[in-house]
Parts: sequence; C-alpha cells; structure tokens
Amino acid sequence: MTEAQRIVVADLESTRRFAAALAALLRPGDVVALSGELGSGKTELVRAMIRALAGSDVEVPSPSFALVQHYALPGLELWHADLYRLSTPGEVAELGLEEAVERGAVVVEWPERAAGELPADRLDLRLSFAPHLGENARILELRAGPSWRERLAVLVERAGA
Repeated sequence: MTEAQRIVVADLESTRRFAAALAALLRPGDVVALSGELGSGKTELVRAMIRALAGSDVEVPSPSFALVQHYALPGLELWHADLYRLSTPGEVAELGLEEAVERGAVVVEWPERAAGELPADRLDLRLSFAPHLGENARILELRAGPSWRERLAVLVERAGA
C-alpha cells in the first residue's frame, strides 16, 4: 500500500463530487474498502458513487441487513457490501465477493471485519469526522494497492487536494 493521501471534503456536496470522481475511475476487478466510525458517511459515499455511475437518482439502500447489494450500471457491475453484522471473517467467503470481483467492482464497508479475506490490491479509504473544519466535513485518508497507484494520483488531483 502507498503512503496515505489525505483529502478534506467540506460538506455533503463535496463528498458527492469526490464520490463521482472515484466512481469514474472504477473498473472491473476493483475493490474499494471503506472504513470509519458509524455515521461517518460510508454509505452516503457509496450511494453517490452509484448514482454518478447510473446517471440518475436511483434508490441505493444500505446493505446493512441484506449484507450485499448488486447494481448493473452502464459499463460496470458494482457490488456494495456491508460487513458490520458479520461475526467471523470466514463469513465473508459466503457472500460471494470473490466471484463479484471477477465480474465487476466491489465496495466494502467495515473491511476490518474481513480480517485478510479481501485482496491486498485494493483502495483503502478511511472517513473521519472533522468538526473543527465544519459540521459535515470529513477527512478522507486513502491508501492504494498496486493497480490503484496511478489512479489515486488522478483522484487526488481531481479532488483538488
């Protein structure tokens, strides 16, 4: 993984712009691992990514109870997984994410629950509250695996960091 790159998003609209920039860089085989405290904006970020790829305000429910949601989007299939409710890392294999990565991109919330079950070549994105910067501000900390290194540089540039 690369050294962490930090991006500050000031509000929800900035988060949505960042999500659209990230979504534009996704390709089949990608894994994006989202971590952060409850309420830090992980699901909202994925929702904005999916809507950017769909080109519309499609409904994007949280996968907290279904665990995995699948979206057949123009040019890319995307799976959104929420591992919060998993009890053991072994349960990750039962979700079919390995097969999903072969067919499209996978965005995973609570990747720490997978304990090594996710591929090392991925984009790790941690969302942190930043109340000193504004009520809805977040600090995004990104680390890239090999296939993401060049795209991370593009993402940071597009995000204006």
